Amino acid sequence: MAVQQPTAIKSLRALRGAENACTRCPLYKNATQAVPGIGATQARIMLVGEQPGDQEDIQGKPFVGPAGRVLDEALEAAGLSRGDCFITNAVKHFKFEQRGKRRLHKRPGAYEIDRCHIWLDSEIALVTPALIVAMGATAVRSVCGKPMTIGKIRGHAIALPDNRRMLATVHPSYILRIRDQDDRHAQFRKFVTDLKAGIRFLKKPA
Repeated sequence: MAVQQPTAIKSLRALRGAENACTRCPLYKNATQAVPGIGATQARIMLVGEQPGDQEDIQGKPFVGPAGRVLDEALEAAGLSRGDCFITNAVKHFKFEQRGKRRLHKRPGAYEIDRCHIWLDSEIALVTPALIVAMGATAVRSVCGKPMTIGKIRGHAIALPDNRRMLATVHPSYILRIRDQDDRHAQFRKFVTDLKAGIRFLKKPA
């Protein structure tokens, strides 16, 4: 089966099929399936994470594992819901290392991010969000096309082509990895603050 070219894809349903047929990098060989983005078809906010995790790979939906629960809590605290957003990842297949029965997450490399970029571009073209919230370094690299230090740009709306903006923040999994409870709560609140900054940006006059 030939993989559809992004320029020929006119719907999210067709895009999902093309992503699942993708062999542009080796990650498809071990993953259960591609994990396409989901959400409002004309959402003003697109949330971009890194890649699917174990549960996402099994269920075929983004952010349905522990990081997804953190994201849901943060969205609610910011006055948003999943229904307000389109949620996706920079890389569509799960990259992992097998350790016994466990599949341990491995960060996608530059090659995998670049090879998967056509699918994120297609999602952006179909959804046409005004704001892209890039969560984590992988998402920032994919959205901007180059590495950027999150600490230097976090919380600021950065201009992108087609009158869109990107707001960089941390990935929800970063919050999960914090062991100190007080620090974890503080970082969660900061994450919520970033999401609220995105809402304020959208409310500004064009």
